[in-house]
Amino acid sequence: MIRRDGKPIWLGSSKAHSLTLQRKKAAKLVWTQAWRRLHKKGITETTTKKRTRRANKVQRAVVGASLEDIRKKAAEKSGFRSQQRQAALKEVKSRKAAASSKPKGGKGQAPKGHTFQKVPKHMGGKGKRGGTQR
Repeated sequence: MIRRDGKPIWLGSSKAHSLTLQRKKAAKLVWTQAWRRLHKKGITETTTKKRTRRANKVQRAVVGASLEDIRKKAAEKSGFRSQQRQAALKEVKSRKAAASSKPKGGKGQAPKGHTFQKVPKHMGGKGKRGGTQR
């Protein structure tokens, strides 16, 4: 048989010829090689599934902390770290209390009413065209 694109096809039987003329898909006919390939029949004993390799996690140093520092922090108990955090918070609070108890006022402060300087807007930056839209 000669296909529409001009390629000659040899069909082994009148059954195959008839089904080709009816435009039946070979993948839908259970007895064809195309169907067997599509449904993975008869190839289990020849090939085995490839094993995938898992990437191993590697710890690396971060900017500002070496690998040893990171490992030490990981080895610390969570209670120790929470105690450190609370001590730091206590120190910050005491520093704030000391700063608020100092008397306010000085030469370098601006009056509260004028905290920013007003800058004029740039009006009419269209050039020769004028301000209208066309």
